Amino acid sequence: MKELTLLTPAKINLSIDVTSRLDNGYHTVEMIMQAVSLYDTVTVEKTKSNISVCCAQPYVPNDSRNIAWKAAEAFFSECPEKGGANILIKKNIPVAAGLAGGSTNAAGVLKALNMLYGSHLSDIKLNELCRKLGADVAFCLKGGTQLARGIGDELTVLPDFAGVHVVLVKPAFPVSTPWVYKNLRLDRLGERPHTSALLNAIEEFDVHCVAKGMRNVLESVTTREYPEISRLMQRFTEYGALGTRMSGSGPTVFGIFADESAATRAKENFLKDYENVFYVQTISREEE
Repeated sequence: MKELTLLTPAKINLSIDVTSRLDNGYHTVEMIMQAVSLYDTVTVEKTKSNISVCCAQPYVPNDSRNIAWKAAEAFFSECPEKGGANILIKKNIPVAAGLAGGSTNAAGVLKALNMLYGSHLSDIKLNELCRKLGADVAFCLKGGTQLARGIGDELTVLPDFAGVHVVLVKPAFPVSTPWVYKNLRLDRLGERPHTSALLNAIEEFDVHCVAKGMRNVLESVTTREYPEISRLMQRFTEYGALGTRMSGSGPTVFGIFADESAATRAKENFLKDYENVFYVQTISREEE
């Protein structure tokens, strides 16, 4: 096998809590991450040497700045069989959206290379590489529903929460994750999630309870600077969402709906004003 194509899914955050700021500038978090059925396509070709990345999406670098390139470098630094890779990325996940688009591409590259090169690296080693690349990459390696603690890389697999109806709306402006955390005030987080209650609701597959209990403390920063995010959440409520939140550090806002018809109606309403609107469903963790 010389080439492999994988679908790499986006993620949303059902909750984000920030528990402390470390001396090195990082923050400790407690968040529930969920994969959804919005996919990029990553094709990896096995070559004798060198790494290349090709992505037609504007603002996505086609050189060593791309996290997919960095993932390939990390793989070859550990793989006993030396080689290279040509990486083609077709983007459907919006860029700089809080949906882990880059991270899921990096995870896909690691998975594809490991299969192309005879599964030389163990799951433990792949997870180590993911953590070095970024906390979201570690989640994206398996996806599904997971609880993240520490700096986002201490992951616990949660019960399946697949098949929930979700609409995503990505406004036209980007939001910088470093900027959000730099401006985060731990004494001004607003309403924080009741994580244990959310975990119980996920275990019982109580969609209404999960939707009502979702919280994201990063909104305490982004909604002050970008009031459109608050207006989007208000519109989601008006369109019948069971619950609505910002994903990650933004700016994408999502809503959970009771059924496909309600979600589809909301999507059509949002498409009148926004280009990047998606109806998706939550998806299961990738099988071992």
